[in-house]
Amino acid sequence: MPELPDVTLYIEALTQRVVGQPLSRVDLKSAFVLRSVRPSMEDVQSQPVRGVSRLGKRIVFGFDDELFLVIHLMIAGRLRWREPAQKLGFGGRMLLASFIFPHGTLFLTEASSKKRASITLVRGRAALDELNPGGIEPLDASLEEFAVALTLENHTLKRALTDPRLFSGIGNAYSDEILHAARLSPLKLTQSMKDEGVTRLYDAVRATLVVWIDQLRRELKGGFPEK
Repeated sequence: MPELPDVTLYIEALTQRVVGQPLSRVDLKSAFVLRSVRPSMEDVQSQPVRGVSRLGKRIVFGFDDELFLVIHLMIAGRLRWREPAQKLGFGGRMLLASFIFPHGTLFLTEASSKKRASITLVRGRAALDELNPGGIEPLDASLEEFAVALTLENHTLKRALTDPRLFSGIGNAYSDEILHAARLSPLKLTQSMKDEGVTRLYDAVRATLVVWIDQLRRELKGGFPEK
């Protein structure tokens, strides 16, 4: 599942390509990918994208009139960008939706028989906030805020780090990297943590996520994060 570093790279690549551009058309290839009824896709058709942001592990396209198109990739969902003359190069069974812009198309694909990726269109900040699990942003939180979230309930460190109600955007893959860097057992209980351990984990969370964001940027070299 794409996590905070991966979604961050999606946001950066999409911002370069679609912000300020009108969304000419949305073609839904799956009857189940759209999880909302009102507003409708017609409400954003031909409207310019005003911004692209992250909400946990979700990707949010902002439009005028507080309209937000939210993509949740779940485990196997991926985004792929193609210039106007380029073909997708994937079988039709993987394709869930196409977002057509004047200078390219964004494809939402999912390499799984269980279609869990979703698109939701909402109006208003309050409706958008309802999609937010509520976890703190690990790269923005202070040590004190991190400690409060970590010890709010008595779970294993692994479970706490991957709980979106506690920490935004961290999943299985990066939690393993973080715990390894912090030299802490994933089975250690959060409310048994001493101050020194909490600080070590806080530093490891921030360092690991930043390192991976930087590494992915170097690997992409300005390209689109297909993988």
